[in-house]
Amino acid sequence: MTYKTILVSRQEGYAVVTLNRPKEMNALTREMKKELEACFIELEGDESVRAVVLTGGEYVFSAGMDLNEMTALMEDEIDDYFEAIIRYLQKIYTFQKPVIAAVGGIALGGGFNLASVCDMIVASESAIFGHPELKFGLNPLFGPLSRIVGMAKAKEITMLGEPIGAKEALRIGLVNKVASPESFMEEAKTIAKELAGRLPRAIEAVKKVSDVVPRLDRKSALEHEFGISALLFSRSESRENMKKMLEDMKRKKKK
Repeated sequence: MTYKTILVSRQEGYAVVTLNRPKEMNALTREMKKELEACFIELEGDESVRAVVLTGGEYVFSAGMDLNEMTALMEDEIDDYFEAIIRYLQKIYTFQKPVIAAVGGIALGGGFNLASVCDMIVASESAIFGHPELKFGLNPLFGPLSRIVGMAKAKEITMLGEPIGAKEALRIGLVNKVASPESFMEEAKTIAKELAGRLPRAIEAVKKVSDVVPRLDRKSALEHEFGISALLFSRSESRENMKKMLEDMKRKKKK
C-alpha cells in the first residue's frame, strides 16, 4: 500500500515504520492513525516480516494528537474520533509480532501512548516523555503505562505530567535501552534483527504469556506457561533447533 503520513521500509526479516509529518512534529491525525492501523494489519499478514521498528525519525517521535484537528471536531464526530484511537492502538498493542519503538526527541501525550503500547522502547539520549493531558482536562492513557512502570509511578507520571528524560526513563524501567542520537536507530534495528531470527511461534507465545500470566494466581500461571512450552516442544522445529545447538556446542568444545 501507499501511505501519505507514514513510511514503510522492509529489511531482511523486519520492517521499519516511520511517522512522516516532521514539520508538524509527527502530530497524530485521523489519517495517520488509519494508516498505522492499515499498515500493521498488512505487516501482520506478511510472513517475511517477523518484527517491526516504529519510529518518528532522529529528532522527534510524536508531539501527540493533532490539537488543531481535535479542537475543530464537531459534536457528532467525537465518538468516532476516539473509537479510531482505540482501533489503531489496539492493533499495535495486540500485534502478534514484536514491536520496538525507537524514540528520538519528544514523545508526548498520544505519542507517549503510542510508544507505551510497543513491546520495547529504545530511546535516544535526547528523548523526552511526558503526559500533559491533564492540563487540557483530558485523561492520559493509564493501562499500558502502569503495566510497564507499576501503579504508583504511573499515577505520578500521568497526574503530574512532568517531562521524563531518557536516563530517568531507563532508571524507572520505562525504556529498555538508551543510546546516542546517532546510534539509537541502529540499536533498535539490531534488536529487530535478533528477534526476526527467533521462531515466530515462540515469540508470539511470549507475547501471549506476558499478557495473560500477570492476571493469574501462581499455580495457574505455572500451568499456563508450561502448557505452552509443551505445545511448542511438540513441534519438530523446536527439537531440531535444540539438536543444532547441542551440535554447535560440541564443535566449540573440540576447538
